Amino acid sequence: MLFGKYHIVIFKEGRSGSRNLRLRGWLGAAAILLVLGLTVSNVWLLQSWLESRNLGEDLGNAQRVLEDQRRQLVNLAERLTAVSQDLVRVQGFDAKLRLMMNMEKDPDEVGEGPGDFSRTYLPLHRQELAARKMQDFLSRLSESVRLEEVRQQDLLRILRENRDTLSSLPSIWPATGFVTSSFGMRSSPLGGGTRLHKGLDISNRTGTPIVATAQGEVILAARDGAYGLCVEINHGGGIVTKYAHLNKMTVEPGQWVKRGQVIGHMGSTGRSTGPHLHYEVRLNGVPVNPMRYILE
Repeated sequence: MLFGKYHIVIFKEGRSGSRNLRLRGWLGAAAILLVLGLTVSNVWLLQSWLESRNLGEDLGNAQRVLEDQRRQLVNLAERLTAVSQDLVRVQGFDAKLRLMMNMEKDPDEVGEGPGDFSRTYLPLHRQELAARKMQDFLSRLSESVRLEEVRQQDLLRILRENRDTLSSLPSIWPATGFVTSSFGMRSSPLGGGTRLHKGLDISNRTGTPIVATAQGEVILAARDGAYGLCVEINHGGGIVTKYAHLNKMTVEPGQWVKRGQVIGHMGSTGRSTGPHLHYEVRLNGVPVNPMRYILE
C-alpha cells in the first residue's frame, strides 16, 4: 500500500476549481527519507564541527602543558646539575682533608660523582622516559648524599681528635699570584735538562707578602745557595715547609709563627729568572706536592 498510486486534489481558497496531483507512494517515501537523511547529516556535521573545535582547544591546552613540563624539566635538570657539582666539590674537599690526616687516597683518585644531569638527560624527548631517568638520578644522588654524610661525620670526629695536628698542616696558599710551575718533572728554566721540580713557583711583584702556611717553628732564615734568601718552618709530624728566593725576611730561627703570619717578601734572590716564590713541602725529608695540603 505504501508504494501504491495516490491521487491528490488541491483546492484553492476563494477560487473555484482545483488542481490534481498524481503521486506514487515510493516517490513520497524517497522524499521523506531524503529529508531525514539531510537532517541527520546536518546534525552529524554540526556535532563533528563542535568536537573538532573542542579538540583544537584541547590540543592547544595540551601543548601549553607540555611546554610547561619541558621548562620544569629543564629547570629541575639545572638544579640537579648544580647539586651534583656541589656534591663532587664537597667530596673532593673531604678527600683532601682525609689525605692530610693520612686517612684516604690521593684526591685525584676520587670518583666523579653522579655526573652532569643536564648533558645526560636533557636531550630526552619523551616525558615518561625523562621522568624515569630523573627518578634514577635522584635515587643515586640521594644515596651519594647519605654516604657523604656518614663520611663527613667520621671526618669531623677525627678532626676533633686531632685539632693540634690540623693547625700544623700547611693548608693555605703562601702568597698571592700565578702558579708558573707545578710540582713534578720539568725542563729546567736555567738549563741542565729535565729534573724534578720539588715545589710550586708562584709569581708576583717584588715585595709581595709571604705568609706561613701553618703554625710551627722557624728552623732556617738565611741565604741557602741557589734558593737565595730562604725560610724553613718545622710544623711537626715530619712536615717542613720551605720559602725561597725571598727579597726580605721578617722572622728569625727559633721563632714560633702562626698560620697566616708574614715571614718575608717575594723577591728574586739565588738562581731565579724573576720575582717569584719557590714553595716546598717536605714530609720526613721527601718533597711532596704542596697541592696535597692546600685547601682551595
